[in-house]
Amino acid sequence: MFEEFMGIPAHPLVLHAAVVFVPLLALLTIGYALVPPIRPHTRWVLGLLALGAPISALLAKLSGDAFFDRLRAANRVTPEFAPTIEAHQEFGDITLWATIGLAIVALALVWFVPPRAAKARAAEASAAEASATDDARPSRALTLALQVLSLVAAGIAVYYVIRTGDSGAKAVWTGQ
Repeated sequence: MFEEFMGIPAHPLVLHAAVVFVPLLALLTIGYALVPPIRPHTRWVLGLLALGAPISALLAKLSGDAFFDRLRAANRVTPEFAPTIEAHQEFGDITLWATIGLAIVALALVWFVPPRAAKARAAEASAAEASATDDARPSRALTLALQVLSLVAAGIAVYYVIRTGDSGAKAVWTGQ
């Protein structure tokens, strides 16, 4: 299923979605966490990216595994070169898990850290409603923890996207 698309190996086609969506998710997660004025404008986009980026990473991994199995079955992978591809696969596995972790942090931000507009509406509400809204707001500690987690998760995800792409490119172009 993940082997070919219209006669072309699917992996080189599919991986570009992960190369775009994972860093975009990382950038938008950091922006949402640290720049409150953009929250009302990016909340839904961040939520959708948090769903799409892990799916694109999963499709890249599955298509890569199918591509490697196809090459191995056709005896197009030498025993000396197999460890290079397997190292690339390991980076891809870590990228998938890092992307899932980043997506969880992004969804937690969307869920627990409201956009600024919610604070403005709460200020306009009656005193009783405003106090109820204050109780519903996340604590400063939770917001700070999610901000730190977003920085760490974004850094890890982008690092492994780069490492995975670099190892794959070297395998294809230089045979290293």
